[in-house]
Amino acid sequence: MDLDRALMRLLDATTAEVYTKDELRQKLEKSAKTGKPLRVKLGVDPTAPDIHLGHAVVLRKMRAFQDLGHIGVLIIGDYTARVGDPTGRSKTRPQLSDDEIEANAKTYKEQVFRILDPERTEIVCNGDWFKELAFSDVIRLASRFTIARLLERDDFTIRLGKNLPISLHEILYPVMQAYDSVMVKADVELGATEQTFNILMGRQLQDQMGQERQIGLLAPILTGICGSVRMSKSIGNYIGIMEKPSDMFGKTMSIKDELIGEYLRLATDFEASHIERLERALADQSKNPRDIKFEVAKRIVAIYHGDEAADEAASEFERVFSRGMAPSEMPVMTLHEQHITDGRVWIANLLKIAGVATSNSSALGLVRQGAVSLDGKQVTLDHADVKVASGMVLKVGKHRFFNIQLER
Repeated sequence: MDLDRALMRLLDATTAEVYTKDELRQKLEKSAKTGKPLRVKLGVDPTAPDIHLGHAVVLRKMRAFQDLGHIGVLIIGDYTARVGDPTGRSKTRPQLSDDEIEANAKTYKEQVFRILDPERTEIVCNGDWFKELAFSDVIRLASRFTIARLLERDDFTIRLGKNLPISLHEILYPVMQAYDSVMVKADVELGATEQTFNILMGRQLQDQMGQERQIGLLAPILTGICGSVRMSKSIGNYIGIMEKPSDMFGKTMSIKDELIGEYLRLATDFEASHIERLERALADQSKNPRDIKFEVAKRIVAIYHGDEAADEAASEFERVFSRGMAPSEMPVMTLHEQHITDGRVWIANLLKIAGVATSNSSALGLVRQGAVSLDGKQVTLDHADVKVASGMVLKVGKHRFFNIQLER
């Protein structure tokens, strides 16, 4: 692939900023002449299990570099996770235990190859070098940065303005991330736009330590399915890349219409021309937003589970949400003898056993709203003692179904 086409592929809609385009061109030219692939770094802190579509934006960017013949260097931040990236935080992150970090790191290593090319990926942990540093080494490293520079971060500026505390270990985070770039000899560092400060610090430290400065290539931040803030597992507004196809499909269909364009650009692998056609159809209302969202959902499932699974998830969604039928698979809810009197159970108890209500009042509130049905028949407060049998289907709201089974 010639240089201009390679740049077009790398600097597509999933790229927000580049530091700098000219330097990236120069590095690609040098790589082509020498035959030496670029080392493309991405650091991920295992602060929570599982990878979601927000992470996938930059992972797919790394895959684009790999497809051009370059090496992806994935740094599992088992030591930076002990600090916690202060980016976007209004308070200090709680520190994780070693066991939590190790368990989360294991899931990351298992999941990244849904996206990355194993033959062109190096996975390292930054604990490999940080645990070897003496305190005198840390002092020498810290001496290369000024407090004034570190406090330029918006996160710290805002917290200082509000008289909120900043812990000393948080100041070290960008220093550690910069040192990662030195240790892996990064030519390019990937990250979301919120990582701009940290990535520029890496350029600075490489320059000071006699290395060629890395390129900073920043991707947009994917909005979570709630529609108001970034996708985050801690908030619960995420779509995990390992989720069941039906769950991925349903969650994608739940996004607000105004997010369709963003998900088209950042979460699918459609050709740019196809994305443009769909965005025009969305803008001029020549196509129903639901139909475009359906196409997005199907493509996202296909990326991570294959075309057959995507077809099945689409059919299942149509069965459940368009024709009002029960899903082919649903959680089993077992009722024991103590739950049933003369073959009947009070609906509030049934909803609490299902885990959809925590109290009688919240359960009866769902009934009052008309949100509860049993085998397709709406439950009312006038008939709150319901007859139950194995194989009956309890439906709560639009999305929650339970297969009732009686203990034998």
